[in-house]
Amino acid sequence: MRFLAESSFLSVLGLFAWVAASGVTQKPPKEPPARSARPSQPSAEAVAETITVNPEGRGKPFPHFWEQMFGSGRASLALRQPYLGDLKEVKQAADFKYVRFHAIFHDEVGIYDEDASGNPIYNFTYLDQIYDGLLANGVRPYVELSFMPRKLSAEPPTIHVFWYHPIVSPPKDWNRWGDLMSHFAQHLIDRYGIEEVSQWYFEVWNEPNLDFWDGVPKEPTYYHLYEVTARAIKGVNQRLRVGGPSTAQAAWVDRFIAHCVEQKVPVDFVSTHVYANDTSEDVFGTHETISRFDMLPRAFKKVHDQVAASARPDLPIFWSEFNATYKSETHVTDSIFMGPWLADMIRQCDGLTSMISYWTFSDVFEEQGVSKEPFHGGFGLIASYGLPKPSYNAFKLLHRLGDQRLPIDSDTALLTRRKDGTSVIAVWNLAPPEEEGSPKTVRIALKGGIPRRRVSISRLDAKHGSLTALYNALGKPTYPTRDEIAKLCAAAKLPNPETTYFEKGQLTLTLPPHGLAILEFK
Repeated sequence: MRFLAESSFLSVLGLFAWVAASGVTQKPPKEPPARSARPSQPSAEAVAETITVNPEGRGKPFPHFWEQMFGSGRASLALRQPYLGDLKEVKQAADFKYVRFHAIFHDEVGIYDEDASGNPIYNFTYLDQIYDGLLANGVRPYVELSFMPRKLSAEPPTIHVFWYHPIVSPPKDWNRWGDLMSHFAQHLIDRYGIEEVSQWYFEVWNEPNLDFWDGVPKEPTYYHLYEVTARAIKGVNQRLRVGGPSTAQAAWVDRFIAHCVEQKVPVDFVSTHVYANDTSEDVFGTHETISRFDMLPRAFKKVHDQVAASARPDLPIFWSEFNATYKSETHVTDSIFMGPWLADMIRQCDGLTSMISYWTFSDVFEEQGVSKEPFHGGFGLIASYGLPKPSYNAFKLLHRLGDQRLPIDSDTALLTRRKDGTSVIAVWNLAPPEEEGSPKTVRIALKGGIPRRRVSISRLDAKHGSLTALYNALGKPTYPTRDEIAKLCAAAKLPNPETTYFEKGQLTLTLPPHGLAILEFK
């Protein structure tokens, strides 16, 4: 995870802290009115857009690439009950398959030690508990091979600024690092079997182009780290899947592939990261302004095209970290903005990647220390005390999309079809998170001449599936009581879908600012 990694960001962090302390927050939404069984139909004059839908059209495969993997903080957090509780909740909502976290080789996990004579000692007790907990919940590890154990680190060790102080130095002995990788991989096969572990992924390090890698020079020394690691992993069993470079800001991918091909180093996938507020200078080397809505699709296309033009165009592309921001911005990650932002990201990035990993599924997370309040701009879908954010409900709703994508004449909608023939439309009202936005009314017109068709509508907005209004009304408690937690969780729950009808093949729908709606019909 990159959080203000460059030194110049540290002063910005102080500014964010001041903003949080000053009480600046979103304008609280009004209390929702009583809901009727059927949504009101706006007048035709208010319609801003007509979207024509052909549910019988020819579809193309639509794999749910956005919900296959989620990130989380560091390995030892997986030993905690709140972490596993949040894992279960998100698994139920999105049925994800993999989880990624940092620092499996941190000293707190206890895998590597040395005796008085300097001989390696391996201890996999906590490792087994961590991975057993994931597998028991139906989630496999996406193994990030980091960071450096203290007794294996070059001297003096370089300690990262994160609260848990990972060591980001190269090893003092490259052969011992390779031996650690071999013992690690062999233990996993001995415990879980090759049929299981061959379905995992092994990613070498985290963001070596930033301050998470202290090799000098960075890129060549990372390539050496990758080569030693990949050969050791593959030396245990060729079926194990290994890849990199796990860079920030979509960096190095083309050169990394070229290096692996030239040096005949095994590679099974490429991985990198991007955040919607990364700069054009960092991602593209240009001096232009790229909006929070456009950064991800542009970065995804850059890497997609690099892989397609490489000597290994077959390599899967994994974005093992992404989010709308890498900063603590409550008006972004804690807000209803995330619903339409995620939907629009999915629309634009479909076909450009194999799998992406939202950073993160939980605010059980300590890179900047223990959180001081539930809603502080954390990356997670679930805040402290198990409080679901609107982003959690966004993933829950978008999980309902079908596995076939159909053409639609709108850049604010997705049309999909499930195997049982159910059509599912996502439609949204996207605006910058800094703006209140305006309501948007759309008319959805069905092709086919069917006079009347029943449709269910599920909504995520300030009045549906968001606990923000109640949290504000409760006075924004720093430590909510158990009674307050119960009320907040109830407020966060998505209401039952509304039922209405396409009349004469048409339905008019109003979306409030930052609103997302899912329509389902046969």
